[in-house]
Amino acid sequence: MKLTRLIVAAALMAALGGLLWWSNKSEAAKEAKPPADTTAKILSLKEGDIRQLEIDHKDGEQTVIKRDSSNQWQIAAPKPVATDQGSVGTVSTAVSSISSDRVVDPNATDLASYGLMPADLTVKIGTADGKTTTLLVGDEAPSGSVYAKVEGDPRLFTMSKSVKDSLDKSTKDLRDKRLLTFDSNTVTRVELNIAGQPPIEFGRSGPNQWQILKPKVMRADSTQLEDFVGRLHEAEMDPMLSDEDEKKYTMAYASAPSAATVTITSSSGEQKLEVHKSKDDYYAKSSVVEGVYKLTAADLTSFFNKKLDDFRNKKIFDFGFNDPNRVEIKDGAKTVSVEKMGENWVSGGKTMDTTSVQSLIDRLRDLSASKFVDTGFGTPVIDLTVVSDSGKRTEKVQIAPSGKDFLAKRENDPTLYQLDASAVQDLRSSVGDVREQPPQTKKK
Repeated sequence: MKLTRLIVAAALMAALGGLLWWSNKSEAAKEAKPPADTTAKILSLKEGDIRQLEIDHKDGEQTVIKRDSSNQWQIAAPKPVATDQGSVGTVSTAVSSISSDRVVDPNATDLASYGLMPADLTVKIGTADGKTTTLLVGDEAPSGSVYAKVEGDPRLFTMSKSVKDSLDKSTKDLRDKRLLTFDSNTVTRVELNIAGQPPIEFGRSGPNQWQILKPKVMRADSTQLEDFVGRLHEAEMDPMLSDEDEKKYTMAYASAPSAATVTITSSSGEQKLEVHKSKDDYYAKSSVVEGVYKLTAADLTSFFNKKLDDFRNKKIFDFGFNDPNRVEIKDGAKTVSVEKMGENWVSGGKTMDTTSVQSLIDRLRDLSASKFVDTGFGTPVIDLTVVSDSGKRTEKVQIAPSGKDFLAKRENDPTLYQLDASAVQDLRSSVGDVREQPPQTKKK
């Protein structure tokens, strides 16, 4: 009995030893075998050499984009429309270099089993050398990747689904979604015709500087005009608009009265946006793109409810955030005159307290009209002179009492700016606070 057990134990030991030897040999064989090709390239092209892209979907939708001589992408089919350069650039970059997750079959023949015949998505890439490379993208693999193949290459790959998402674009995805395509940096004129009001025309007089030209020449609120132009430039259509919504918007636009018309003049010529209002909704038709679109941005539509005075500059001074070089104020018998010398403000050879002078400058900078009036300017009681922009700009203003409030008048400007009595009182207090810098105590 003991001998039998001994024989069985020896046999088990031998079996285990053989199994261990086989396992070690197997692992050694795996180590000697080249690793799976997880970095095999599906496509490797120079993005700059790509001249044409054709994206075909299984449902028959096709988009053709071509690169012109100025290196700009243009949608050519199903019909020519303005193109979003950034969106197409994302596609061309994604398709130029695609790595596989793995090679599924080095010589695939049954493509239908992988959703590649017909392919769910076909991308044809035309390059500068006249060649065309066709990428087929199919079903999703169990791993979450998708099957892919290049025509003329027998290998079947899987690749990241994110690559497919980058390529799976329609014409609506790739078109320029802006309602107006002007270059905001080159705009020179804006004409705004709001229903029930005289037309207003604005002219750009310099970087971020605007002037009202019609109905007459007046100072404009340049910050507001820059914002308006920016809002117009950013106004977008809904590219996924359904056919039913398109019909609905077209009917609403046709039946609604005009709310406003905006004409933009820039380096690319004139572009026009016609806006109709139906109850609380605004519908727009652009001279650049076909169709009628609903405007949903309240920060744009709010401009179509403004009046001329809303676009006028209510600030009394134009020196803005730049500190003046010289300030002179005469208020009856009191005169304050300070000039910037290096880092200090001086008056009559004396160094002035910087905080008190800065407080006065801030008060002048913030001085703003509560409204505009046509008549009523009497005898001025305050004269203000502000020199800024290294002496290039001189602004002179007179302030006269008008009832319980005051009126301000700029030199060479017929506009009368009404100032609240409290604003003038605050200005006078700031003038009275300007003082000489106290002597500094020497340290012992």
